[in-house]
Amino acid sequence: MPERDEPGDQDELPVTLVVNGVPRQADVPPRRLLSDFLRHDLGLTGTHVGCEHGVCGCCTVLLDGEPIRSCLTLAVTVDGRAVTTVEGLAPAPGEMSPVQRAFAECHALQCGFCTPGFLCTVTALLRDNPAPGEDEVLDGISGNLCRCTGYQNIVKAVRRAADLIAEES
Repeated sequence: MPERDEPGDQDELPVTLVVNGVPRQADVPPRRLLSDFLRHDLGLTGTHVGCEHGVCGCCTVLLDGEPIRSCLTLAVTVDGRAVTTVEGLAPAPGEMSPVQRAFAECHALQCGFCTPGFLCTVTALLRDNPAPGEDEVLDGISGNLCRCTGYQNIVKAVRRAADLIAEES
């Protein structure tokens, strides 16, 4: 009698995608989360995993430019798509994006654990709304939790990033 597979002991599936502008291909188990694929298979440890329930926003990455929770997304479902992690936000090695610069200038981080998710979220927010009002900023970052900062400097950083982006245009 042939041996039965244990639950989750399925064949791996090929996944081809573009991560931070670089084409990548890997064979992954069907139940591997995108956050684990990015961190463990691709070595992109900037994507943090906090609650593992999609509540805290630490694992937020951009999928085809839209913020998603990588801890709730199966890696096989992003086949053929583009993922941008915090490592891919900078325009070039050794440089920072306007959002990254604003977070540094405005001291919008303390422990830094939530920062990658905020950076991805704010990047998409400012792309879609280059001059958000205070309520729009608060609404835009409402899906990301920070336990250290109290959010005031994060809001300042979003406004500063909007100014930096406008200056660069």
